[in-house]
Amino acid sequence: MPDQLEHLPRLTHLLPCREAQIKTLLLLLGEPEHYSYPSIFIYGHRASGKSHVTLTLLKELKMPHVVVNCVECVSLGLLFEHVLLSLFGSSHTSLPRGPSLSDFVRLYRQLCSEDPAKQTRYIVLDHAELLRDMSANLLPGFLRLQELVEDNVTVIFLSEIVWDKFRPNTGCFEPLLLHFPDYSKVELQQILAQDSCPSYSPELYSSYISILLGVFYSVCRDLRELRHLAALNFPKFCEPLEKGEAKESDAHKLWRNIEPHLKKAMQTVYLREVSSVQWEEQQQKEEKEVGELRGLSAYTHVELPYYSKFLLIAAYLASYNPARTDRRFFLKNHGRIKKTNFLKKHEKTSNHLLGPKPFPLDRLLAIFYSVVDSRVAPTASIFSQISSLVTLQLLTQVGHDDQLDSPKYKCAVSLGFVRAIASDDLHQHALRWTADHRTLHLRHHPVGSHPTSCCLWVRCGPRAAVWEPVCVQRRGIPRQPPALDQPQLCVDCAPAWHWLR
Repeated sequence: MPDQLEHLPRLTHLLPCREAQIKTLLLLLGEPEHYSYPSIFIYGHRASGKSHVTLTLLKELKMPHVVVNCVECVSLGLLFEHVLLSLFGSSHTSLPRGPSLSDFVRLYRQLCSEDPAKQTRYIVLDHAELLRDMSANLLPGFLRLQELVEDNVTVIFLSEIVWDKFRPNTGCFEPLLLHFPDYSKVELQQILAQDSCPSYSPELYSSYISILLGVFYSVCRDLRELRHLAALNFPKFCEPLEKGEAKESDAHKLWRNIEPHLKKAMQTVYLREVSSVQWEEQQQKEEKEVGELRGLSAYTHVELPYYSKFLLIAAYLASYNPARTDRRFFLKNHGRIKKTNFLKKHEKTSNHLLGPKPFPLDRLLAIFYSVVDSRVAPTASIFSQISSLVTLQLLTQVGHDDQLDSPKYKCAVSLGFVRAIASDDLHQHALRWTADHRTLHLRHHPVGSHPTSCCLWVRCGPRAAVWEPVCVQRRGIPRQPPALDQPQLCVDCAPAWHWLR
C-alpha cells in the first residue's frame, strides 16, 4: 500500500462524506517522486466537492501545483502565463503576442531544463468545459502535456459535464475518469451540522438542519446554497429561545415560529435580488407593517414594466373568471342578460379554490385591451412582454412550445401577488371585474350567513359610464347606482353582509 494512504484518516476528517473519492485520488497520484498518470478528469454537479477535495488534498500533501480558473482566463496568453509563473516563478516568460500551444510547450521545456522537477507537478484546470471554446488543439495538448514537455507533470480537469461532451471527433488521449456524486440527504445533514453555533447545543442545530432539509431538499441540493440558507434563517429559529418563550426541547413551538420564514426563503432560492442584510431588514419591516400585505415572496418587490402589470392582471382575471362572464364584465354594450337562479355544482365553489384555468392568447389580449387605460397597438413589444412573464414563471405556457397558432397560458401567481402589483391607483380598478366578488371585496360575514349571497354594482367596461347590478344569487336588485366605484348591497342581501369601501 502506498505511503500516501497514511494521510487518509486525517483527510477524511477534513473532508467528510468523500472517503471513496479521496482514496481513489491518493492511489492515482502515487508517490511524489514517481511519474503520475498524464491527465485525470474529475466531474460532478455543482457543489459536489470536486474543487475543495482536490485542492485540500494537494495542499495537505504539499505537492507543487497551480490552480487555473478558466473563467478568468479569457485568452490563451493569460492561461499560459499563469501556469508558467506559478510553476517556475520566472518573470522572464517571453511568450509572443497571441501565443499558441507550441509556444507554450517550447517555453515550458526551456524553463524545465533550468529547473527540473523533483516531484510531480500538478496543473488544475477548474471549469474545464470552457476549454472547448478556445483553440481546437488546446484540449488534446493538455491531455498529453506530460509527453509533449517531457516532464513529470499531471493535468487535472474539473468540470460539471461528462467526458463524452469533451471528446473531440478526431480522437484524443483518454484521461482517467473520477465521478463525484451528489450528496445524499444524510450526508448533507452530517456536513451542515458541523457549522453549529457555539451559543447553542449541537443537538439543537442538528434538529434545525433536519427541519431545513425537510423543506428545501426537494428543490435545492446545492451545499453552498443550503449553507447560506441555514446561516440566514438560524437567528429567526432561535428567537423564541432568546425571548424565553420556548426551550430547546420545544420542537413544535420552534417549528411554528420558523415555518413562515422558510416558506418565504423557498421562493428566493438561488436568487440574489438583494443582499442577505437587506433581505433580513425587509422581513423585519414587513412584520412591523399593520394592515399591509404580508407573506409575499421576493417577487412582489420586483418592478415590472408598465404594460406587463396589466398583462399579468388580465391573465389573472382570465384564469379565475369563466369565459362566459367576459361579455358582462368587459363589453360596453353586451345586451340583456337572462336572469336565472340555477347554478351548476362547480360554480358554487370559489374559483380560487379550484385553481387557475388555462386561457388562449386572444382572450388574454382582449381582456388586456379592455382593462388598460389607453389605446395600445398590438406590437411586438406586447408579445415580448408576455414571453418575459413566462420566462419569469409568472405565467405558465400550457401545451407544446411549438404551438404557434393559438398558444394557451395559465396564471401562476396568487391573489396577494396581484393585489401587490395593482396597489397603484393606475391598476387598482382592474380588479373590479373579477367574478368572485366575495374574495376581492368582502372582508368577513356573520356566522350562519350564506357565503354566496353577495351583490355589487359594477361598470360594463373600464371606460363605461353605465352601471349594472350584479348579484351572484340573483336575489334582488340594488337600489341606486353609487356616485363612485363602490359596492352596494341589494335589498335581500343587505342584512347578511358587510361590504368594504
